[in-house]
Amino acid sequence: MPRINKVIELLEQGQPVYYHGHRELSYDAGVKAAQTWADYITVDMEHSPFDIPRLREFMKGLVAGGPTKSGHRTPAIVVTLPMNGSSEEEVRYNAWMIKQVLACGVHGLLLCHAETPGAVKAFVEASRYPFHTIGVGKGLDVGRRGSGGQGLAAEIWGLSVQEYLQKADVWPLNPNGEIILGLKIENRRALVNAELSVRVPGICFAEWGPGDMGMSFGHPDAHDPPYPREMQEARTRVFNACKAAGVHFLNGVRASDVVQMIDEGVKFCATGGPEGAKTAEIGRKHTGRKMPW
Repeated sequence: MPRINKVIELLEQGQPVYYHGHRELSYDAGVKAAQTWADYITVDMEHSPFDIPRLREFMKGLVAGGPTKSGHRTPAIVVTLPMNGSSEEEVRYNAWMIKQVLACGVHGLLLCHAETPGAVKAFVEASRYPFHTIGVGKGLDVGRRGSGGQGLAAEIWGLSVQEYLQKADVWPLNPNGEIILGLKIENRRALVNAELSVRVPGICFAEWGPGDMGMSFGHPDAHDPPYPREMQEARTRVFNACKAAGVHFLNGVRASDVVQMIDEGVKFCATGGPEGAKTAEIGRKHTGRKMPW
């Protein structure tokens, strides 16, 4: 395939991508998930156990159950990290999580509560090897990912270790990279810095996290629309910040509004449950997608 990461290949074609969340981690669960209708799967480690051995088995199961109908070795896997992006220091102290998750062969990471551009900068740097220098000196310092975890990751991607090392960089900052990094700008503190955070080089996509954003405004359960005025304004601010920075925007979609969301500019489409596959199919037909799913 032209790309290891199916998400990147679709985005380069101008197509939206569709995903659902996943929590069960085992070899058998990976075999089953390999034939998902989704373009990528988000593995939740924010609220579920941070279980590296099970994540490794899940990734091996994906390979065994593949390839996907599109011909990719596996669906893309994005892991939601349990750390918060409250400060640069918090991300630096917890960068071991980034190293261990990437060593499992995943294709992307999502930083929750990305509150400051310093935290985002540390997030990007922890995800890069020091020999990948695009952007260094232009908003980023040298990468901090170290040697030792590339063996299994290369095996999962179906590459030699040397090939993996060259491709394991962040896209679109590195046009040849195969790793995507995302942000959850999901509280009022993060909202204040939204425009600066999404402009940190190396970020591919961002979302406004309505569940947590709602809580930060005093709403215990306002995850789903219709939203109160202050939440709608928060969404608009994050959306406009992403648009101005050339960062893709993530939002929940349903069968009833997926076409509207795509036309608005949503590129990462969160959908799941009983109608997830149907919602994605409506969107794919609307954009004239050619890649099988």
